[in-house]
Amino acid sequence: MKKALYFVVLLVVGVVGFGIYFLYQALPLANGYTSKYICSQVFLADQDPESVLKLEVKPEHPLFLLVDYKVDRDQQTVTTGGFGFLNPMTALYRKGFGCTLLVDADRDELLVQAKGATPQPKPNLTMTWPEGEALDLDSISEEVQKDKLQKVLNDAFVEPGPDTMRNTRAVVVAYKGRIIAEKYHPDFSWRDPMLGWSMSKSVTTALVGLLVKDGKLDIMAPAPVAAWSGDSRNRITLDQLLRMSSGLAFEEVYAPLKDATNMLYGHKSMADFAASKPLAAEPDTVWSYSSGTANIIARIVKDKTGGTLASFNNFARRRLFDRIGMFTAIIEPDASGSFVGSSYMYASARDWARFGLLIQNDGVWQGERILPEGWVKYATTPTPAAPIGEYGAMFWLNAGSKNNPENREFPKLPADMVYLSGHNQQITAIIPSRNLIVVRLGVTHDNSWNDETFISDILRCLPLP
Repeated sequence: MKKALYFVVLLVVGVVGFGIYFLYQALPLANGYTSKYICSQVFLADQDPESVLKLEVKPEHPLFLLVDYKVDRDQQTVTTGGFGFLNPMTALYRKGFGCTLLVDADRDELLVQAKGATPQPKPNLTMTWPEGEALDLDSISEEVQKDKLQKVLNDAFVEPGPDTMRNTRAVVVAYKGRIIAEKYHPDFSWRDPMLGWSMSKSVTTALVGLLVKDGKLDIMAPAPVAAWSGDSRNRITLDQLLRMSSGLAFEEVYAPLKDATNMLYGHKSMADFAASKPLAAEPDTVWSYSSGTANIIARIVKDKTGGTLASFNNFARRRLFDRIGMFTAIIEPDASGSFVGSSYMYASARDWARFGLLIQNDGVWQGERILPEGWVKYATTPTPAAPIGEYGAMFWLNAGSKNNPENREFPKLPADMVYLSGHNQQITAIIPSRNLIVVRLGVTHDNSWNDETFISDILRCLPLP
């Protein structure tokens, strides 16, 4: 009996000890996610923090139920702590840059990074989209089944069950270069920037293309990463990074103590964290989706555009966002001053659609070539190691496998569809054969949303090609 009791006591002590250790290690990540997310939603998207906590943060993970927050509107910060006080983390808002976690950095350091940045211009309210923000819904072709299309959009905002969590925030449908339908949740509008999560990766690819156009980057050359000098990783090319075929080890799992969450919420320099990973496979032999790879690329872009947060911001605005009217677009940076090209771009639904239109038009905007010739084709060509032709250079594809094109991610949708995709069911779908762009933004926490069904329903409202 004494031995059994001793064993039980040891087991209880071990379980409690592990629980305390786990909470100590995991709470900073929970606090970091909560403070960063609420900060962006409050100061950038003008949302109510209590609603954000209830509908968007807590359903992400049971650990977030332990987190309390405080919004300081004077300092423009959000601070969170486990049980209100354990392992506190603070996120700071900077106008034009969104929110950044103060990881191994203080407020003054981050404010200095923002000096010299070009302010965001105001949208044109008189010209018709995509040149401006006015819509001309009265001149839509009679071939479009407008009433049926509006019902599809309305249904996208309906919860199919009492406990489902679709949380659709915005839908925009553009056909033949014009918006033909849109709808928003009552708390959102066409003006509001919304988080694209991993849709940011495709925009990062476009920024690389601009530097290729300028002759500042050669994607077939070894990636300019100083940490790899002198070891086997110095063979990795920028092309292999873009195609997620670098061979670098990175655990793309969003859970406590995993690489992806550790990078996003536990490190000052996300690029340094990702670049520190060893090779897990020979370059160009394995396709492995990695947000770490995207942030290595983001830092390369920052370095090639002047090396500062402000110089990068000015480059992105001057060469991409302002050129195509994406005036709400912001890619939030980490505490080191490098933009988080994997995950943190905010833009209005209409601006996400503008980017989709740029891609649909082969990188040309209103007759002016923005991206270099051939860049869109490169970015939307399946990387050889992707099993079913589902990935290019940080764009998702519906191409299908080489031997069986019907074996693809969305078999009911056209094979030429390319798309930006992000956590919580964000999508910007581009279907050139149908002249169609569909943007859906939301905070979905379950399996109640289906992109294939939604886009198929929209296609049935349009004339056949």
